[in-house]
Amino acid sequence: MFREMRRARQALEEKECIAVLERGSSGVLAVAGDDGYPYAVPLSYAYRDGKLYFHCAKAGHKLDAVRREPRASFCVIDQDQVVPEEYTTHFRSVIAFGAVRELEDEGEKRAAIELLSVKYAPADSPAHREETIRREWGPLCMLEMEIHHLTGKRAKELVQGRSCSAEE
Repeated sequence: MFREMRRARQALEEKECIAVLERGSSGVLAVAGDDGYPYAVPLSYAYRDGKLYFHCAKAGHKLDAVRREPRASFCVIDQDQVVPEEYTTHFRSVIAFGAVRELEDEGEKRAAIELLSVKYAPADSPAHREETIRREWGPLCMLEMEIHHLTGKRAKELVQGRSCSAEE
């Protein structure tokens, strides 16, 4: 169902892909948008146990697209070092493919927003976190993407201990 990576020697192992998702702070969610146009939107996210979590408003392009077609992809760029003298970049990135759903259960929604809150404001006090979540709860919508396929790739220059030709 999912394509094999053409340059397989540059593929990241699953544990490396997960590490990228765990340390990343933003990525781009791609969904089937209006009138057949792809819609890709940058988002903050959190990762846990094979799932990605995003927050959004209770109405809008992204939510309409997800409700219409839950299949999506999410890309995180972990490294992008331009090397002008070589006309290349030393990159490392991950793409997750999966299905997105709106969290309806209050407990799931609460756990997801707390996961995001702790990730982006780890030094915040529990009391302030609770106050902020309570204040923003009304208009808050939480999305969960269950990952069905995960792939990652790095520049051939970052492949350690291997020699790579231009075709790899």
